[in-house]
Amino acid sequence: MRTPFLFWQFQELYFKNLSKRNKQIMEKNGNNRKLRVCVATCNRADYSKLAPIMFGIKTEPEFFELDVVVLGSHLIDDYGNTYRMIEQDDFDINTRLHTIVRGEDEAAMVESVGLALVKLPDVLNRLKPDIMIVHGDRFDALALATSAALMNIRILHIEGGEVSGTIDDSIRHAITKLAHYHVCCTRSAEQHLISMCEDHDRILLAGCPSYDKLLSAKNKDYMSIIRMWLGDDVKSKDYIVALQHPVTTDIKHSIKMFELTLDALISFNKRTLVLFPNIDAGSKEMVRVMRKKGIEHHPNFRAVKHVPFDQFIQLVAHAGCMIGNSSCGVREVGAFGTPVINLGTRQIGRETGENVLHVRDADTQDKILQALHLQFGKQYPCSKIYGDGNAVPRILKFLKSIDLQEPLQKKFCFPPVKENISQDIDHILETLSALAVDLGGTNLRVAIVSMKGEIVKKYTQFNPKTYEERINLILQMCVEAAAEAVKLNCRILGVGISTGGRVNPREGIVLHSTKLIQEWNSVDLRTPLSDTLHLPVWVDNDGNCAALAERKFGQGKGLENFVTLITGTGIGGGIIHQHELIHGSSFCAAELGHLVVSLDGPDCSCGSHGCIEAYASGMALQREAKKLHDEDLLLVEGMSVPKDEAVGALHLIQAAKLGNAKAQSILRTAGTALGLGVVNILHTMNPSLVILSGVLASHYIHIVKDIIRQQALSSVQDVDVVVSDLVDPALLGAASMVLDYTTRRIY
Repeated sequence: MRTPFLFWQFQELYFKNLSKRNKQIMEKNGNNRKLRVCVATCNRADYSKLAPIMFGIKTEPEFFELDVVVLGSHLIDDYGNTYRMIEQDDFDINTRLHTIVRGEDEAAMVESVGLALVKLPDVLNRLKPDIMIVHGDRFDALALATSAALMNIRILHIEGGEVSGTIDDSIRHAITKLAHYHVCCTRSAEQHLISMCEDHDRILLAGCPSYDKLLSAKNKDYMSIIRMWLGDDVKSKDYIVALQHPVTTDIKHSIKMFELTLDALISFNKRTLVLFPNIDAGSKEMVRVMRKKGIEHHPNFRAVKHVPFDQFIQLVAHAGCMIGNSSCGVREVGAFGTPVINLGTRQIGRETGENVLHVRDADTQDKILQALHLQFGKQYPCSKIYGDGNAVPRILKFLKSIDLQEPLQKKFCFPPVKENISQDIDHILETLSALAVDLGGTNLRVAIVSMKGEIVKKYTQFNPKTYEERINLILQMCVEAAAEAVKLNCRILGVGISTGGRVNPREGIVLHSTKLIQEWNSVDLRTPLSDTLHLPVWVDNDGNCAALAERKFGQGKGLENFVTLITGTGIGGGIIHQHELIHGSSFCAAELGHLVVSLDGPDCSCGSHGCIEAYASGMALQREAKKLHDEDLLLVEGMSVPKDEAVGALHLIQAAKLGNAKAQSILRTAGTALGLGVVNILHTMNPSLVILSGVLASHYIHIVKDIIRQQALSSVQDVDVVVSDLVDPALLGAASMVLDYTTRRIY
């Protein structure tokens, strides 16, 4: 496994020097005695989450002793004898416990819990662990947590606080109440744990351990894995992975839904890898459905009991679609942007990425078939809702901080609940942040922007002239900024890009760029950045980004309707209507710089003439300044232009301030054109506020207000026009796309 760059950055940061507190705790725990950790795994799914932690523990023998207990469906032939993969990973299995009572119905699940409760006390008495790590929400895990709690063994629960569906929620929350320490994957899960009165000092927001492996899973030979499981004639992105489990609270319906799913897959006629369901009540009936339909012998299907996790990662990463109701679909698969169809209610409460299409009432074959047609073959942004690849270092440090001399009895923190607090193991706030990219005509800027709109760090380079140089520089700057973010204790949630031209934000593609940025048409920005950083990526026009910045951080905050006009090299804009950004049917809305204010005006870069941009943009002012300079009419007393310096808009503004009447007239004409454009906007959109942004805004504001008083209808003359107080609206707007979307996405 190739460990990603960011992982090592984080590991170096956290492990180079252990804190004094941890050293004191080790001494207090008994002359630097190692912490004896028992990891109990019940099935293939929880092992994929526990294995990264086990590997981490194993690499630090000076701090930990690891005992591995295997039970549940790991030891059953019908479910693949998956204990073998634990042995193949070179872990010594201390104890094997046969705890499953066959029958695959509700009674068998209860009896299996009882059998585990009978067998576990002898094992725990023999091992005498300091702490037991329990994962998730399976009935086997409930038996483990119950046994450990009653035998006064500390419990660390992985993935508590999440919401899914069926009986799993109840089991998960029951384990939470038994556990002494909690490792959660998302901010929502953390808040749920706090709401459940758990002690916040014993909650670690680490991310999902499996993401440490997922985000470093680069396998150039993935085609050999695809061929091994699906056949030599199968291509990447041209097959389906299906994984569906019974819903224990409605077994009859879940079996019917599985039957409809198989019918839809047969009709869809794509090669499909079908994994056998888990051991929950109803699984036996689901296997019967598979055999009744001849799935194991159908030429388009490959039915398997188990796929090793390393290979499963590659299979879902390169699938055309995943379908079913496994938590893997709504959690792990988002790391690759693979389309997912989530069927039924088993995962109904999960936080998901935009790659997941829900079919909650999967009661007809047509619904499922339609979902397959909608999703198959798409590629979505990579999602990191459930982790950033740094969970294991956080968990190991959390384990080292456990003081065995502290009282074992849990303390519950009843309301009032602390609000919006997220601490890492050193109780230092890890700042939720975005990477913001601003592609200008001259400069390329990348910034780390916090949730509060603070620019933590900014990087600036000249914008290269060719596509290849430009895209490589963007990737390089973003990778460097992401690595620096770890050192600055910032957790990057995604990447937002602001660029000139017409943009399709749904696909992350620059359709047509401005003339200032060459070789920048039909450019897919989302895919290379998402693939490199394993982060979701948003792209939009710079004028739209300015409006988004005002909505989140500026004078448009809380307003339902407002318009932003950005004055710079060109003239752009953004429209917020009913709190939402307007893109238009062909992503051409808010091209406010190309509102025509004169039928016989100067030529515009768009090919028309008389546009606002032809009068009021920086390029237009530069054009007029050069004319005056060529006629020796620009410079007045107190002014000079060095020979090696190009005449520009700022020289025109300086001349106007020093009393140059011709310069003043040009600025007045430019401001009038802009003012007429604003009047048209007021009459068309009737916003509650107009915000002028950019370097020229302060020079135009008074003229614009005069034109409104002279030309606008009386009903809109009271609309306020203000100058933006944001320093970097393009960067802040790019960041807001990330910060708004990643922190509110719950389907």
